[in-house]
Amino acid sequence: MQLNLSQCIALSPVDVGAMADFIAGLQKANGEIPWSVGGKTDPWDHVESAMGLSVAGYFREAERAYQWMASTQFPDGSWWSATRNGAPEDATKDSNLSSYIAVGVYHHFLITADVRFLRRLWPTLEAGIDYAVGLQADTGEIHWARNGQGIIDPMALLTGSSSVYMSLKCALAVASVLGNRRSDWEKALKKLGEAIRNRPNLFNMMKARYAMDWYYPVLCGAVTGADAHRRIDRSWDKFVVPEWGVRCVSDHPWVTTAEASELVLTLTAIGDHKRAAIVFNWICDKKFDDGSYWMGVTFPDGVIWPEEKTSWTAAAVLLAHDALHEITPGSRLFCHDFWNGHGFVQGRMETSSRRRTDSRKRSDFSAS
Repeated sequence: MQLNLSQCIALSPVDVGAMADFIAGLQKANGEIPWSVGGKTDPWDHVESAMGLSVAGYFREAERAYQWMASTQFPDGSWWSATRNGAPEDATKDSNLSSYIAVGVYHHFLITADVRFLRRLWPTLEAGIDYAVGLQADTGEIHWARNGQGIIDPMALLTGSSSVYMSLKCALAVASVLGNRRSDWEKALKKLGEAIRNRPNLFNMMKARYAMDWYYPVLCGAVTGADAHRRIDRSWDKFVVPEWGVRCVSDHPWVTTAEASELVLTLTAIGDHKRAAIVFNWICDKKFDDGSYWMGVTFPDGVIWPEEKTSWTAAAVLLAHDALHEITPGSRLFCHDFWNGHGFVQGRMETSSRRRTDSRKRSDFSAS
């Protein structure tokens, strides 16, 4: 299949230190990382920002971010969907936002090999995952959220459920390292994977216009192998704009740095490193004079919109850069081959998964 693609391989360097400094500069004294100066904070993007700090070796700042999550979690395992200066801006309690801490915690462990960190965060991670699993329907999909009154919204989002799938994988990997067994999570993962792969009617089809609904089932590892390659190829021209990046929404002339970075993560996850490098090159020049990356830009007129400089955009670039160049052991987080060694992905737990975790010490990668 011939795809619309510029053949220019990425040459532009990424200043990892500058990106980490930018994220750390937004972090508050309590560990919270808002979107931007004076901006809101949501749990998913906060975790994404912490992951960017881990890639850069800013371990103390990343761990402060996870401690903030632990200190602000509600007894039911959830968080508000958005806060500003500590006050709720969106009192919805989203299943996806509450479970993503597992991805960040396992990513940090892959880089640091710090089991004590896992033990400290385990209660927070466990409660967040339990909250999301508690919103799973009998047919496997994850209901989106509870509203401010605690009422479940029965809508299921493909992107959100795919993200929960990734969170469940990471939570089970952490459980294995700590010698814990959560057979209920294994069952939830299996049911959720089957829903994502085989029951598209269970999800809000209006969101199919969004790029994340296209690549997230592959990024999370629910769709793998030849099916993953076919899914990416089938909608490539719908979302990908050569030299510009990836449309956030298929019928809007607007590309975002985060979507392009996540597509890079998706392509590297399935071993398509050539196209990943090409897509990454398209965003390397889309940044401000201080080195922070544009959130988005319209095409073909090239208007930067919005002009907000966001922590999670910088983090997405760092994660994509790591996946391409394997700077840290965390670069394998989304790699399908890496997860093939974890038995619970196939519905059974293998106690040897800890031995397959990269055991390199911090000194092995701190010089990278």
